[in-house]
Amino acid sequence: MTKSLTIFDLDDTLFRTTNKVYVTMGPRRIKTLNAAEYNVYKLKSGEKFDYSEFKSAKHFHDTAKPVDTMFRTAKKIMEKLKDANRKFIIVTARSDLDDKQLFLDTFKKYGFEIDRSHIYRAGNIAEGGAEAKKKIIRSNLKTTTFDIARMFDDARINLDNFLELKSEFPEVNFEALLVREDGSIVRYRK
Repeated sequence: MTKSLTIFDLDDTLFRTTNKVYVTMGPRRIKTLNAAEYNVYKLKSGEKFDYSEFKSAKHFHDTAKPVDTMFRTAKKIMEKLKDANRKFIIVTARSDLDDKQLFLDTFKKYGFEIDRSHIYRAGNIAEGGAEAKKKIIRSNLKTTTFDIARMFDDARINLDNFLELKSEFPEVNFEALLVREDGSIVRYRK
């Protein structure tokens, strides 16, 4: 029996969101970033990120819309979770939201059985972003000997970091899948 780990990103992979991350300098907002821009933005001296919109479960619940093709794909994979050899996780750059139940209810309102998965929030880890996602995935890969690990993400940097784990887990077949803006999926190679 094949043992698999499937990883989905949240923003712009499973859901289209309108959340913005703000770059601040002191009390002023100096830049506004969408999820894709945030994934590659490097803070300059004195700058900080303001994640207030990404922490609002109400904002997520009211504005997030499923990426249809990805949602169907994720739900098909979830149907196979009855097999104990399969694990499905969501890894998001977000930190904890202000209302966990309302956040989870967003998945349920679209028929997604979120209780059969776990959402890891990389924003709760000091490194944040792509490095924190890599750390989460590494810890999941250590839980059992997987035959295959596949990751769906719209950010190349996250997929690059995922593929870097090949050297630590040579027995695992890694599949990186880039989610395009139109929701289509292409196999990604670094």
